Amino acid sequence: MDNKPKYYLQPFFFALFLAIGVVIGTVLVPSGRTTFSGSNNRVSEIMSLIEGYYVDTVDSEMMEEQAIADMLQTLDPHSVFISSRDIQAVNEPLEGEFDGIGVEFNILDDTVYIVNVIEGGPSEKAGLQAGDRIITVNDTLFSGTDLTNERVIKTLKGKRGTPVTVGIKRYGNKELLPIEIIRGTIPVHSVDAHFMIDAQTGYIKLVRFSATTSDEVRDALQDLRATGMKNLVLDLRGNPGGYLSAAIQVVDEFLDGKKLIVYTEGRTQPRKTYKAGHRGNFEEGKLVVLVDEQSASASEIVSGAIQDWDRGIIVGRRSYGKGLVQEPFELNDHSVVRLTISRYYTPTGRSIQKSYKEGYEKYQMEVYDRWEHGELENPDSVKSIDSLRYTTPAGRYVYGGGGIYPDIFVGLDTSYNRKVVTEVYQKALHRRFVYQYLEANRAQLNKYKSAEQFSKQFRFSAKDKEVFKQVMLESGIELPEEGLQATLSYVFTDMRALLARQLFDINAYFMVSNQDDHVIRAAMESFKEYDKLLGERR
Repeated sequence: MDNKPKYYLQPFFFALFLAIGVVIGTVLVPSGRTTFSGSNNRVSEIMSLIEGYYVDTVDSEMMEEQAIADMLQTLDPHSVFISSRDIQAVNEPLEGEFDGIGVEFNILDDTVYIVNVIEGGPSEKAGLQAGDRIITVNDTLFSGTDLTNERVIKTLKGKRGTPVTVGIKRYGNKELLPIEIIRGTIPVHSVDAHFMIDAQTGYIKLVRFSATTSDEVRDALQDLRATGMKNLVLDLRGNPGGYLSAAIQVVDEFLDGKKLIVYTEGRTQPRKTYKAGHRGNFEEGKLVVLVDEQSASASEIVSGAIQDWDRGIIVGRRSYGKGLVQEPFELNDHSVVRLTISRYYTPTGRSIQKSYKEGYEKYQMEVYDRWEHGELENPDSVKSIDSLRYTTPAGRYVYGGGGIYPDIFVGLDTSYNRKVVTEVYQKALHRRFVYQYLEANRAQLNKYKSAEQFSKQFRFSAKDKEVFKQVMLESGIELPEEGLQATLSYVFTDMRALLARQLFDINAYFMVSNQDDHVIRAAMESFKEYDKLLGERR
């Protein structure tokens, strides 16, 4: 890793990382912190009055933290306060590792199911397998209606070197298997998957920009090139961002010479430019970058630089629109304020930050407004702003003021019944079906020796589909005839992918799920007219 300051590219949502598991957002901590010592002010005076005279007992710490958070929200949506008790959980995923047992899990029927065991981690070494159910922890029953993700995480996560004993229910064993796991260091990967889609086309799924991202992307590119890659699909869909330095290093793999990647500037911050600096691993060859409305921050730096230099084609939907940079200031109690200090601009000079003049709540709902206005389905509903139009070296028009506009728009898949699919997922019927299928058919499934073989050959039978339809009906889900086959096809593709992940790894999941992904299909089609498309977007 380089020694550049790792400024914040604050995300717009928090997600549960299930690698035993911490609650994370892609918020970033720089290599060196700035400590801020404040002076007494009216907030402190009011807190003293409340503590001294208010009629009831109050949680002063929580009140003060809420006051700080509310104050920061009046500035912009990405300046945030993080309490000292939350710093570790927030930082761990983007530092590339944490301490735990090394599994991904789901909670179904008040029971913890192991989705995947992280390769080389403590659980794999101890003998845990995908499909195992954790029934006891340290000889205490560990199930029931009070079982939550937070409780699982708190119980199983711990300092490296400390032991925890789990009682495992495994298919084919009548008795619980007691397994002692010595907690260790668990890597948090940025590259979820990389593999060859066909003989010439590689695929990389990048889910965050962390301390290890540049190394992971470099390794993936080298691996794919050794396999014969000539074209690349870089999937940034759903990637909320991360370290600025990581985004710069990823772009540097694709741009030649000393091309400008991004620059930042603020009221008190002089302009800083970041340029390509080394020989990248994919400076030549056809490149397609996938984005959607949840691709934010560092993802937009990457896709913006690729688009501005006519280096590749952007496929998907308009990205989130987050162009602000945060720096952390540590307070006396070790809590942190991440304050927006500058904006970043793409090589053509675009600011892609969407407006937040109408307030915090309106800003947070903006993506949902796109849905209501039809923008996620219909390219004619996507309104670019001519006054914020810029021109690339090839003479193509690109736009600022609210995200990266794709070169090829691909709307949401509307062929299936979204209401039915949502109900299936809310009730976790698909996951339950996969676990039961795995237990009942493990012997037959063992014939698949590789993820590639499984993705090409395995399909659920017509009988399986009838059984699942009955499961949906019994759970109270109505099955309208219109779009039913497309709906079942969508759910069964996802269940094939989940099964592949149980049998192999997350690479296998994407190998299967990508087969019916209409955005992937559009990306593959774009390679056929690649040169023409790069000169056409005007």
